[in-house]
Amino acid sequence: MAVEPPDQRRSGPARLLGAGARGAERLAGATGVDKAVEDAVEEAIVRAMRSPAVERALARGLDEGTVQRAIEAAVERALASDEVADQVVRALDSEVADRVWAEILASPKAQMLVERIAEAPEVRAAITEQGMGLVTDLGRHLTAVTERLDDALERTAHRLMRRPPVEEETTEVGLVTRIAAAAIDLGLLSAAYSIASGLLASVVPVVFGNGDGLSALGFLGFGFLGFLVGGSLLVAFWALVGQTPGMRLLSIHLEREGTRALGLRPALRRLVALPVAIFTFGLGVLAILVSPTRQGWHDRFAGTKVVYDTTRDVAPWARIEPETRN
Repeated sequence: MAVEPPDQRRSGPARLLGAGARGAERLAGATGVDKAVEDAVEEAIVRAMRSPAVERALARGLDEGTVQRAIEAAVERALASDEVADQVVRALDSEVADRVWAEILASPKAQMLVERIAEAPEVRAAITEQGMGLVTDLGRHLTAVTERLDDALERTAHRLMRRPPVEEETTEVGLVTRIAAAAIDLGLLSAAYSIASGLLASVVPVVFGNGDGLSALGFLGFGFLGFLVGGSLLVAFWALVGQTPGMRLLSIHLEREGTRALGLRPALRRLVALPVAIFTFGLGVLAILVSPTRQGWHDRFAGTKVVYDTTRDVAPWARIEPETRN
């Protein structure tokens, strides 16, 4: 059976790293860095042999290990000097080094290495994390403010109802944080509705040939359509991920029987019960203030809870299994 050559048995990343090492070796040879370092090491060894410490060790007849350690210490001190660093910098700061670097960076191997690094899951996760950093920080600070307001409002409600306040920490979300998330969602829906109605109002006169635009009945129908679309979006977010964009910003989500994906039926039940909780003078929503689990009527009817997201203590790429890194 034919044995595959060692170069062919190496993986793609190994070949790329090998090419990078050969490029670095070419750069060192072309710029004279290797010669500069070699001369510096030779000079350091000579200085070490002439040092008083080595002479005293030889004169005292110490063992070979002691002499070797003295020489190594002297060489390390010489290599750490500014003279060696200056020689390396002068060798690299030349036109020859610039030409070699340009040739290495323009080579197909270097491009393959850059593409391989850019496709790594760690790099992509880091870019995503940095890109969402500002929005995440804003939501985190807003959540901290609304959480304090939740606690203060609940203490006031318990005091008015002459109930003992609840002091222990809870993972359920209070009324103020929920209102803030709902306001963000309503703002996004209103912006989308305004853009769509403006486009429709400008298109209708062109299509139907009149200058009146949409009639009052047309706006009423469009508003009803917008209500249906908004309700459908809420049901879709709740059923699929248990979280709307406003809830995502504030790091909260819906939960039912330990899962975030509610399913279609519980999401519909929650949507139907929500207007009832609001339009009964808000009693169904205010029930969140006095409920031990911070549930409103719509939550109890659908069997849902609104809880805080679990805080991530590690970077996302740290959760990748070791075998997937190779």
